[in-house]
Amino acid sequence: MTALLHRWRNDPGATYRTWFLWEERVKNFRSIRRGIQQVVADIKAGTFGVAYRGSSLETVVHSIAEQRQIFKGADHAFLWKPKLRIPDIYESPENQRAFGRLLDACVCCTTEQQVIAAIREIDAKAIKGLGPAAANLLYFLHPTIVPPFNTAIVNGYNALTGAKVKLGRWDEYLAMRQGILALNAAHRGLLSNDLGAIGGLLFDLGSGRYPAPPREDDAAARVAWEADLARVRDEGAKAAKALAEAQESDHTHTEVQGWLRDLGLSLGYHVWMAANDRSRPLHGGKLGDGCLAILPGFDTGAGVDAVRLIDVLWLDKDSKRIVAAYEVEHTTSIYSGIVRMLDLALGPEAHALEGMFLVAPDGREGEVREQLARPAFSRIADLKVRYLPYGELKANRETIARFGHGMKPIQAISRALV
Repeated sequence: MTALLHRWRNDPGATYRTWFLWEERVKNFRSIRRGIQQVVADIKAGTFGVAYRGSSLETVVHSIAEQRQIFKGADHAFLWKPKLRIPDIYESPENQRAFGRLLDACVCCTTEQQVIAAIREIDAKAIKGLGPAAANLLYFLHPTIVPPFNTAIVNGYNALTGAKVKLGRWDEYLAMRQGILALNAAHRGLLSNDLGAIGGLLFDLGSGRYPAPPREDDAAARVAWEADLARVRDEGAKAAKALAEAQESDHTHTEVQGWLRDLGLSLGYHVWMAANDRSRPLHGGKLGDGCLAILPGFDTGAGVDAVRLIDVLWLDKDSKRIVAAYEVEHTTSIYSGIVRMLDLALGPEAHALEGMFLVAPDGREGEVREQLARPAFSRIADLKVRYLPYGELKANRETIARFGHGMKPIQAISRALV
């Protein structure tokens, strides 16, 4: 097992590097939590509706499904299957409210016992089609308590332990969870308190990327397994290429943040870079070079963490108020950036804001508009968020830096979204 973990952690194509250590993963926790809270609010208000498509649930599950390969297809369990009448949280108001109570309880609770009690309560309802796939929502609320769940993870667990966990039952999931916790505790030094790490390992085992180690003390089986591990390592060239492409995406994201940093400084603003991005290398220095080390007025309070993770903020030097907010969405979910800016727009800084911008590749404009058309973003018109294409920013940034003043030039090259 130790040999497997070392190989897995060092594999550029394994989920440990491509997803678990992915910086955007951490930024998405708050936005997904906020989305779950919106689902709860809609169910309580009776406005959730009778269909998955167009609901706030679709929005948040879509954001989870974009979390790289491990969560691809996460929305399948929530799609309404009319012939089977599942999952029965759309046509049954009682079941819908029970689902809302599960999410609400897990949003509010803090202990393992409370989370498990909420799961057992929903299990007792025997809601047709609403199985442990919902654990993927709960993982983003309690990553140290609830492991992620899908077919590959179950297959990986069964291959590793010899268990016969079946899909679709909460009791089977809870039994698997106990086994996962035991495995995680036994190998904590190579895994993490965050159960996403061991979830990623099981996913890679279950999807066939890695063979599971022999469970018996069989020398021949051990030799064959070591050979299989070597084969996986030799196949790493393809994985390395995929990781390089992902890193290039991250590099482009950082490059655009750098454009906004330099432009803001040229126009005479203080600049704040996202707290988890400021140490990224850029042009021989760091992305946070020349930027604020502390975000004034955001030491404590609701939404502070989300605002500190907004990609770029420009602040007025005299008043220290935030003037403009920028979320760079190179390939990641538009949803996450909107939620972070929503926390800013609903806070005490809102009156000083002159612009909120989604900065994305020119080809993503249609996707941005499509996302903002979702009912979950119905309040977006009040925020006056604008779309700033890479092409316009790249073509005009030097001229604006030399001759521009204030926010007017940025407003001119950006586009209204609603």
